[in-house]
Amino acid sequence: MRRWPLLVLAIGLGSIVAAGAQAIKHRPFPPDTTPEGAYARIALCVAERHPRDAFPYLETEAQWAAYTVRDARRKACDLVRRSYPSDRRTSLLEAWAEEADAPDGADVFALLAGRRGWVDRLERDLSGVAHVEVRGERATVVTARGTRYSLRLRDNHIWGLTMFTAELQAEAERAARDLEVVERAATDYDRAKTP
Repeated sequence: MRRWPLLVLAIGLGSIVAAGAQAIKHRPFPPDTTPEGAYARIALCVAERHPRDAFPYLETEAQWAAYTVRDARRKACDLVRRSYPSDRRTSLLEAWAEEADAPDGADVFALLAGRRGWVDRLERDLSGVAHVEVRGERATVVTARGTRYSLRLRDNHIWGLTMFTAELQAEAERAARDLEVVERAATDYDRAKTP
């Protein structure tokens, strides 16, 4: 007889905890026009292992760099296929094909994030937001673990993470230099083919 009230109490408490957990799980994010909202979306993309979905929350310069990588690799691969001798094509095409064939900059970012362990790096450090420091168009999200993430306000009023900008820009510069070399070599190969 005494177990009946305890069982009812346990079921009631379990239901309350489950409802609370469900409510927290489906609580809306802050808008992505706030640093907290952009950070929350990045954290979700990292937790779900979908780096491509974090692309809208990178700063504009990082996005441009990813598109530059794709465009330069695509042009270089087209020139290699058209002008290079068959024995010289394979290694270059294997090295650049994934980036060249990427549908857009978000896919390039996802490729590089996987290769360079960016998602793993973020995953180790992400935690809840302790506070945010905003200074004009720049903000810093400080997590409960003390990690600081810099963001910059973009023209569309969405905050963008700056963490990968330098690496993406360096990759874009490398792709542009590679394209210049390929263009010169392709010109030489085409000239040599002409009788």
